[in-house]
Amino acid sequence: MGYKLNINGAVREVDAPEDMPLLWVLRQELGLVGTKFGCGAGLCGACTVHVDGQARRSCQIPVGTIGAQKITTIEHIGDTAVGAKLQDAWLQIDVMQCGYCQAGQIMSATALLATTPKPTTAQIHQAMTGNICRCACYNRIAEAIQIAAGMSEEKPHAA
Repeated sequence: MGYKLNINGAVREVDAPEDMPLLWVLRQELGLVGTKFGCGAGLCGACTVHVDGQARRSCQIPVGTIGAQKITTIEHIGDTAVGAKLQDAWLQIDVMQCGYCQAGQIMSATALLATTPKPTTAQIHQAMTGNICRCACYNRIAEAIQIAAGMSEEKPHAA
Protein backbone atom coordinates (compact mmCIF):
# COMPACT_ATOMS: atom_id res chain seq x y z
CA MET A 1 0.00 0.00 0.00
CA GLY A 2 1.25 3.50 -0.77
CA TYR A 3 1.77 6.15 1.91
CA LYS A 4 2.85 9.77 1.90
CA LEU A 5 4.78 10.41 5.09
CA ASN A 6 6.00 13.74 6.45
CA ILE A 7 9.52 12.82 7.53
CA ASN A 8 12.08 15.41 8.56
CA GLY A 9 10.05 18.18 6.94
CA ALA A 10 9.67 16.51 3.55
CA VAL A 11 6.90 14.37 2.15
CA ARG A 12 8.24 10.95 1.26
CA GLU A 13 6.28 8.26 -0.58
CA VAL A 14 6.63 4.62 0.39
CA ASP A 15 4.97 1.42 -0.68
CA ALA A 16 4.73 -0.85 2.35
CA PRO A 17 2.27 -3.13 4.11
CA GLU A 18 0.10 -1.16 6.56
CA ASP A 19 1.37 -3.19 9.52
CA MET A 20 5.08 -2.68 8.70
CA PRO A 21 6.71 -0.94 11.68
CA LEU A 22 7.81 2.63 11.03
CA LEU A 23 11.33 1.57 12.03
CA TRP A 24 11.63 -0.69 8.99
CA VAL A 25 10.06 1.88 6.69
CA LEU A 26 12.67 4.41 7.81
CA ARG A 27 15.61 2.03 7.55
CA GLN A 28 14.74 -0.24 4.62
CA GLU A 29 12.46 1.84 2.43
CA LEU A 30 13.91 5.34 2.99
CA GLY A 31 17.54 4.64 3.91
CA LEU A 32 17.34 6.59 7.19
CA VAL A 33 19.51 4.20 9.19
CA GLY A 34 20.26 6.45 12.17
CA THR A 35 17.22 5.01 13.93
CA LYS A 36 18.40 1.68 15.31
CA PHE A 37 16.77 -1.70 15.88
CA GLY A 38 17.33 -2.83 19.44
CA CYS A 39 14.71 -5.12 20.91
CA GLY A 40 11.73 -4.88 18.55
CA ALA A 41 9.38 -4.69 21.54
CA GLY A 42 9.55 -0.97 22.39
CA LEU A 43 11.55 -1.62 25.55
CA CYS A 44 15.08 -0.40 24.82
CA GLY A 45 14.57 2.99 23.14
CA ALA A 46 17.12 2.52 20.34
CA CYS A 47 14.41 3.14 17.73
CA THR A 48 13.08 6.37 19.26
CA VAL A 49 11.81 9.01 16.83
CA HIS A 50 9.53 12.01 17.30
CA VAL A 51 5.92 11.75 16.19
CA ASP A 52 4.40 15.23 16.29
CA GLY A 53 7.12 16.18 18.77
CA GLN A 54 6.65 13.26 21.15
CA ALA A 55 9.30 10.59 21.66
CA ARG A 56 7.90 7.29 20.39
CA ARG A 57 9.29 3.82 19.71
CA SER A 58 9.22 3.38 15.95
CA CYS A 59 9.36 -0.42 16.18
CA GLN A 60 5.86 -0.31 17.69
CA ILE A 61 4.18 2.08 15.23
CA PRO A 62 2.56 0.50 12.16
CA VAL A 63 3.13 2.73 9.14
CA GLY A 64 -0.59 2.55 8.36
CA THR A 65 -1.36 4.53 11.54
CA ILE A 66 0.89 7.52 10.79
CA GLY A 67 -1.41 9.54 8.56
CA ALA A 68 -0.45 13.24 8.51
CA GLN A 69 1.65 13.11 11.69
CA LYS A 70 5.11 14.65 11.43
CA ILE A 71 8.03 12.28 11.95
CA THR A 72 11.46 13.53 12.97
CA THR A 73 14.48 11.23 13.03
CA ILE A 74 18.01 11.59 14.38
CA GLU A 75 19.14 12.64 10.89
CA HIS A 76 17.18 15.89 11.27
CA ILE A 77 17.27 16.57 15.01
CA GLY A 78 20.48 18.61 14.78
CA ASP A 79 18.58 21.12 12.63
CA THR A 80 16.50 22.06 15.69
CA ALA A 81 17.90 24.42 18.33
CA VAL A 82 17.41 21.94 21.17
CA GLY A 83 18.73 19.00 19.15
CA ALA A 84 21.85 20.93 18.14
CA LYS A 85 22.54 21.89 21.78
CA LEU A 86 22.17 18.27 22.85
CA GLN A 87 24.41 16.93 20.11
CA ASP A 88 27.06 19.51 21.03
CA ALA A 89 26.79 18.63 24.73
CA TRP A 90 27.08 14.92 23.87
CA LEU A 91 30.36 15.64 22.08
CA GLN A 92 31.66 18.04 24.74
CA ILE A 93 31.70 15.38 27.42
CA ASP A 94 32.14 12.32 25.20
CA VAL A 95 28.87 10.69 26.28
CA MET A 96 28.96 7.73 23.95
CA GLN A 97 30.98 4.64 24.37
CA CYS A 98 29.79 2.13 21.75
CA GLY A 99 27.22 4.65 20.48
CA TYR A 100 24.51 2.21 19.44
CA CYS A 101 21.79 3.61 21.72
CA GLN A 102 22.75 7.24 21.40
CA ALA A 103 20.35 8.23 18.61
CA GLY A 104 17.44 7.07 20.74
CA GLN A 105 18.90 8.75 23.81
CA ILE A 106 19.23 12.08 22.00
CA MET A 107 15.71 11.81 20.57
CA SER A 108 14.23 11.24 24.05
CA ALA A 109 16.34 14.03 25.55
CA THR A 110 15.27 16.45 22.80
CA ALA A 111 11.60 15.71 23.42
CA LEU A 112 12.18 16.35 27.14
CA LEU A 113 13.92 19.70 26.66
CA ALA A 114 11.35 20.82 24.10
CA THR A 115 8.63 20.57 26.75
CA THR A 116 10.69 21.09 29.92
CA PRO A 117 13.59 23.45 29.18
CA LYS A 118 15.04 23.25 32.73
CA PRO A 119 14.23 19.74 33.95
CA THR A 120 15.00 18.51 37.43
CA THR A 121 17.19 15.48 37.91
CA ALA A 122 14.05 13.45 38.60
CA GLN A 123 12.43 14.69 35.38
CA ILE A 124 15.54 13.75 33.41
CA HIS A 125 15.58 10.26 34.87
CA GLN A 126 11.84 9.84 34.24
CA ALA A 127 12.06 11.02 30.62
CA MET A 128 15.05 8.78 29.91
CA THR A 129 13.55 5.68 31.53
CA GLY A 130 13.22 3.02 28.88
CA ASN A 131 16.28 4.17 26.95
CA ILE A 132 18.74 1.44 27.74
CA CYS A 133 22.49 1.95 27.45
CA ARG A 134 24.44 -1.30 27.68
CA CYS A 135 27.62 0.69 28.27
CA ALA A 136 25.98 2.38 31.29
CA CYS A 137 26.65 5.96 30.20
CA TYR A 138 23.64 7.17 32.19
CA ASN A 139 25.51 9.73 34.30
CA ARG A 140 27.12 11.32 31.22
CA ILE A 141 23.77 11.31 29.41
CA ALA A 142 22.13 13.17 32.32
CA GLU A 143 25.06 15.60 32.50
CA ALA A 144 24.83 16.32 28.77
CA ILE A 145 21.12 17.05 29.13
CA GLN A 146 21.90 19.48 31.96
CA ILE A 147 24.60 21.18 29.86
CA ALA A 148 22.23 21.54 26.90
CA ALA A 149 19.60 23.00 29.24
CA GLY A 150 22.15 25.52 30.55
CA MET A 151 21.98 23.98 34.02
CA SER A 152 25.57 22.74 34.21
CA GLU A 153 28.85 24.28 33.23
CA GLU A 154 29.96 23.47 29.71
CA LYS A 155 33.22 21.57 29.37
CA PRO A 156 35.91 22.58 26.88
CA HIS A 157 35.27 20.84 23.56
CA ALA A 158 37.74 18.00 22.99
CA ALA A 159 40.06 18.57 20.05
